[in-house]
Amino acid sequence: MADNARRTAQHWVATDYGDLDVLRLQETDVPAPAEGQVSIEVRAAGMNPADYKHIARGGERDALPVPIGYEIAGVISAMGPDTRIASGAGAVGDEVLAFRVSGGYASSITVPARDVFAKPAGLGFPEAANLLLAGSTAAEMLHVTGVAKGDTILVHGASGAVGVSVLQQAALIGARVIGTSGEGRFDTVRRFGAVPVLYGEELEQRVREEAPEGVAAALDCVGTDEAVDVSLTLVEDRARIVTIAAFARAENDGIRVIGGTMPQSAAYRDGIRAHLIQLAGDGDLVVPMAGTYPLGDALDALELLKSGHPGGKLALLP
Repeated sequence: MADNARRTAQHWVATDYGDLDVLRLQETDVPAPAEGQVSIEVRAAGMNPADYKHIARGGERDALPVPIGYEIAGVISAMGPDTRIASGAGAVGDEVLAFRVSGGYASSITVPARDVFAKPAGLGFPEAANLLLAGSTAAEMLHVTGVAKGDTILVHGASGAVGVSVLQQAALIGARVIGTSGEGRFDTVRRFGAVPVLYGEELEQRVREEAPEGVAAALDCVGTDEAVDVSLTLVEDRARIVTIAAFARAENDGIRVIGGTMPQSAAYRDGIRAHLIQLAGDGDLVVPMAGTYPLGDALDALELLKSGHPGGKLALLP
């Protein structure tokens, strides 16, 4: 159903390329949804390192201001004519989540209906808004390395958002996981069924002690030289080593690299969204939250996110 009433919303944009100081909270008109579009009243905006990294890298000047945020959860406020959401049907008032969107740090947004899915009733808005970017990245890492039941795999950065999703999805496959983290996050790694090992000096030896049978695949969620070096030493087949951060090392060392801006990665991640939502709805994939912030306090939340140790996912609440 269409609703052409004029709406305004607050949203965060980057007025230039650079650090967090280029971000501004502005008021903008929310366009009424055309055919194939849905307007959503945002109840939670998910937060990911990709949110600030793409403005740090720079880009075309004529693209400014750049809207921030890739995933949200909320309530449908309007639908374009003859429009269905990705999970089917859809109506004003339905609770939904959406990924991949542009400009999720907002109080209201109009997005393509193909990226909108019904939110499982048992999944909170902050968790739903943080499910799909990390979850689809983790799923692709397992996919491209061919992880199968009975494999022992090594996950670098196992206590981070992507790492925690990898642990859960690997357990569902039936793989055994050894995960690197700091000692303070060992309980998180154990909670999701993996064996924690401390990163740092002599990491290779610690992994060998925990996996005398050998390591079939290595999944790097952190991008450090240590992670890549240890993976290369432990895993014979370089096609079974993947990174989401060490792009230069991937090119130099012949290991796999994936990323949301790569067409093949984007296609896979789009295709896996409904499955991940089903897992979350069934309670088989959880999103550990570290905290929530008001939308206006996004800069404080981003500072914590940039620290690399938020202790779980963060969400902005308009």
